Amino acid sequence: MINTYRFSKAILILLMMITIIIGCKKKTTVKEKTPNETSTITDVEGNVYKTVKIGNKWWMAENLKVKVYNDSTPISEVKATDNDTVWANKKIGAFCKVEETSMRYGLFYNWYAISNSKKIAPIGWHIPTDEEWKELEIELGMNEAEANRTAWRGENERDKIIEKNSNAWSNVLEMPVGNNESGFTALTSGCRLFNGSIGDSQTAFWWTATLNGEEVWYRNIAANHTDIFRYYTYKTYGFSVRCVKD
Repeated sequence: MINTYRFSKAILILLMMITIIIGCKKKTTVKEKTPNETSTITDVEGNVYKTVKIGNKWWMAENLKVKVYNDSTPISEVKATDNDTVWANKKIGAFCKVEETSMRYGLFYNWYAISNSKKIAPIGWHIPTDEEWKELEIELGMNEAEANRTAWRGENERDKIIEKNSNAWSNVLEMPVGNNESGFTALTSGCRLFNGSIGDSQTAFWWTATLNGEEVWYRNIAANHTDIFRYYTYKTYGFSVRCVKD
């Protein structure tokens, strides 16, 4: 004959064990991403930049804004009041301001400035190659085949590098965008075109250190795309610069 008391007790213990197991499973599925390690670097002029470790590489988390090479030689400045042809005809290193009243967006540099042997990257850092940009994109979730393509590639990698819920990006789309999961913190800096005119401000462009014949590989993101653009262009464009630790 079944002992009712023992049977009921066994059922109760079993139910308690199931509850504990389910509770433990629920707890283990909730896992928040640990923020990437951060630090700072200082350039030759004393400008301090935030940095972030993405994968196994340290990246600047701000655009470069130095106005001299590492030996303190001034980089040629093209002012906003100068004719567009002044920028277009520069065949030496040059920079121009993104905004006259703020250095928040860094500076635009032509290729001749970033490729100068006197160097503009902070000591111990360098301009990232096309391959290093691919490594960053793969770390963000892009697969290798996509990273090797040209034009728009990937899916939502842009949101992982743009300033979280930035007004500059969000206002364009009239909705919150970006989570800055990587800590890269890209801003809508725009660019300066090869003919000297100013490009779309709802974008961001960065040089790589890699030539493609007589042109140079670069990266671009835009408010109306969640992926990342890869292509090559003329050396007289004015793009932003991010540096990578040696």
